[in-house]
Amino acid sequence: MSQDKNTQNTKICPVCGTRLSETATRCLVCGTQLSATAAVKKGSGIPSHKLPEIRLNLPVAIALGFVFLALAGLLVFFILKGSPAAPAAPGQVVETTPTQTPTQTLTPTATLTPTPEPTWTPLPPIPYTVKNTDYCSSIAAVFGVSIQSIIRQNNLDANCTIKEGDVLMIPQPTLTPSPQPTATSSGLEPTESDCQTITIKVEPGWTLSSIALNYNVTMASIREYNRMTNDIVYEGLNLIIPLCERKPTAGPTPTATPAPPYPAPNLLLPSSGAAFSASQDAITLQWAAVADLRQNELYRVTVEDLTAGNGRILVEYVRDTRFILPTSFRPLDATPHIIQWSVAVARQINTGSTNPIYEEAGYASDKRVFSWIGTGVGATPNP
Repeated sequence: MSQDKNTQNTKICPVCGTRLSETATRCLVCGTQLSATAAVKKGSGIPSHKLPEIRLNLPVAIALGFVFLALAGLLVFFILKGSPAAPAAPGQVVETTPTQTPTQTLTPTATLTPTPEPTWTPLPPIPYTVKNTDYCSSIAAVFGVSIQSIIRQNNLDANCTIKEGDVLMIPQPTLTPSPQPTATSSGLEPTESDCQTITIKVEPGWTLSSIALNYNVTMASIREYNRMTNDIVYEGLNLIIPLCERKPTAGPTPTATPAPPYPAPNLLLPSSGAAFSASQDAITLQWAAVADLRQNELYRVTVEDLTAGNGRILVEYVRDTRFILPTSFRPLDATPHIIQWSVAVARQINTGSTNPIYEEAGYASDKRVFSWIGTGVGATPNP
């Protein structure tokens, strides 16, 4: 658009105010019909000092508005997205933010913890079902524990009363650490390894003094070899007897003190008052074991026919816990005979088996009786 000269006559549109030529009859911007009497502004002969005015028609203004809005939207989009900064121009110095160097922290040295010494853990008890031939003493001997430990573990009475079918919890013996080796003695005295020893198992009624007297060894020697802190011994305890520590004697070797007596066996079969007919040729007698008998100990079975008037008695020595009555002891007449029997432990006191001599080694059992009818043929023979 060019600047109008002040000397030219112009006409002003009364609607939009657009300057038109004096001879114009219609506004070129808004299309308003101009009258012939429209005001005509004559240019002044003095030049104007106002800035040139830029006028845009409506379509161009709308288009420019849309362009401006698009540019503003793109600017907001890049700001929110965080687009990377534009690369620096050649020769431009880019200022960088200095990175702080991390401070090294000294790690403390771990202190070594001393390894704890192993401790002995008690072993769990072992379940055991009582048999008809078992006693507390025999169970303690088999498992190598004391009777008192079985009583405490199972809350039994002082007599350790048990019966067939009971399930007992047998405590396992606590392991002890191995003893430290001792200094070797001089060659003038016998060392512990050179000493002749025997191992025995303590039975009911034994004491440390009786064991020392039996083997002619001092109580101090037995305590030293077994590392005992007192003189208490209990049933089932294994003791080492140092025979090299025997006390010198002027005479012959003293006779060993006899072992304590065994308890009375418990008779099982036949029950007291049982009756047997003539069709039974043999009768089996059974009883419970009292303990593990020694080589020179046996069960003595005594059977007596109370009906026979001549004192018919049968005595036999067996190692088993049963005895079968021989057919020769069966009554011959047809009347019922009352037969009485009992069992006790006997010990052989002489050597050799040609003519053994036995003595009582324990208490006799209760006597039981049963009846037995003979065949009715012949008379009762003499024993």
